[in-house]
Amino acid sequence: MSAATYWEIAIKVKIKKLTLTVPFAKFINDAIAAYSLVLLPINIPHAEVLTTLPLHHRDPFDRMLIAQAMVEKIAILSADAAFDAYPITRIW
Repeated sequence: MSAATYWEIAIKVKIKKLTLTVPFAKFINDAIAAYSLVLLPINIPHAEVLTTLPLHHRDPFDRMLIAQAMVEKIAILSADAAFDAYPITRIW
């Protein structure tokens, strides 16, 4: 799970776009444990790819996920068809 994912969840909780039934840290840690997730930090190569991405998708969190998928050569789990404009594999 990308750092961008739990960062975006935290923002959505703060602005009341998402309500959790448990504290944020418990929610994230439970998801990590339940789904055997590995945390993917945001690194310089990920940010560097952002400087080359066309603006098919303007959401900064999604753009970071796309960059990470490109650098790490991993698929993205998303229902957002806008991801398909990039050279990545989208699952869902």
